[in-house]
Amino acid sequence: MKQKPNLSFWKLWNLSFGFFGVQIAYALQSANISRIFRTLGADPHDLSFFWILPPLMGILVQPIVGTLSDKTWTRFGRRIPYLFVGAAVAVAVMCLLPNAGSLGLRSVTYVLIFGLFALMLLDTSINMAMQPFKMMVGDMVNEEQKAKAYSIQSFLCNAGSVVGFVFPFLFAWIGLKNVAPDGVVPDTVVWSFYVGAIILILCVLYTTLKVKEWPPKEYAEYNPSTAQKEEKANWFTLLKNAPSTFWTVGLVQFFCWAAFLYMWTYVVDAVSLTVWGTADPKTEAYQEAANWTGILYAVQAVGSVVWATVLPRFGNRKMAYTVSLVLGGLGFALIPFCPDSYLQFIPFILIGCAWAAMLAMPFTFVTNALQGYGHMGAYLGLFNGTICLPQIVAALCGGTILHIVGSDQSHMMYVAGGLLAVGAACVFLIKDRK
Repeated sequence: MKQKPNLSFWKLWNLSFGFFGVQIAYALQSANISRIFRTLGADPHDLSFFWILPPLMGILVQPIVGTLSDKTWTRFGRRIPYLFVGAAVAVAVMCLLPNAGSLGLRSVTYVLIFGLFALMLLDTSINMAMQPFKMMVGDMVNEEQKAKAYSIQSFLCNAGSVVGFVFPFLFAWIGLKNVAPDGVVPDTVVWSFYVGAIILILCVLYTTLKVKEWPPKEYAEYNPSTAQKEEKANWFTLLKNAPSTFWTVGLVQFFCWAAFLYMWTYVVDAVSLTVWGTADPKTEAYQEAANWTGILYAVQAVGSVVWATVLPRFGNRKMAYTVSLVLGGLGFALIPFCPDSYLQFIPFILIGCAWAAMLAMPFTFVTNALQGYGHMGAYLGLFNGTICLPQIVAALCGGTILHIVGSDQSHMMYVAGGLLAVGAACVFLIKDRK
């Protein structure tokens, strides 16, 4: 078997650069979806239900994309065609979703249904565009450079997040309207999605033009055992034969992604209640709080970038993962105790520590454990279920839990912190293959 060659920094960079644009789109979604639906008229107790369909589609689409891309060979590459199609669909939906309240639909119910359908397509297309980047690293990067490759992805991910998160605040600062008639999304959000869509397609085009995936013969030379094993297998067989690390990392993922689902769903109202004293989306104060939440997300992303440089300094990857999740859980719990807008930087920096570990650690553990198993794309597609399933479960339970904690959305941050603490405890179950 030929050894995969070392790639230059810029080849590793080009391999993942499109991730920058994809993450801008993902940041705009995660920071503004609850704001959009609250503005369109959604009740807080129903808010989590709007997050069910996106991960449900992801858990179905990702294994399909992974399996099909394992078997796809075109002159454009193996994974890149799926990357490009996903990005193109995301661009179209990003132009539609923030305009749901401006299309002349007859009732709030119709507006919310249209928004829900658009959100489902957006999350599906973003995941379709995002996953090939993970697969290409698994295909083309050797073991020695894999951690570096995923670190570059983590940096681009967080850099893209910062850009996407600050867009509404920036557009309000330059003079775009941050308030709108009832049921209509403000211009600051609409134009954030427009500009994000343009950057997304440009970044994906860059990676498409710069990266040349190995043709079948060359791929087989670097991955002979993988190529042989990829002839026949179904998802149930793959899951049955998956290494134990696949499942233990998945357990950690369950609690982590449930926690972040509750942050994305409730943090705008939590910050607005804690700092501005209101959760009424019709008020200017609420929209100002929503813009500031984008800045807090950007602080989280910066904290994540800094913490990503600290993670390799840990002698033990499991300890690094555990400490990161504990810090993130503490950050969630601190949000209701910070009544000043700038004081909120502290919890979000801590949350960024958990986010850095969640972006890099799971794929490092799993791709190392999968060496020699074949079907890398299918396995990573199935592994996406450990991201989607917890979000579905958390979304189904969100309204009930909100009632239990007194219908105070700031209290949902305590729930998120507790979930991360449980995830940290589960890290010790992982068997790390060096």
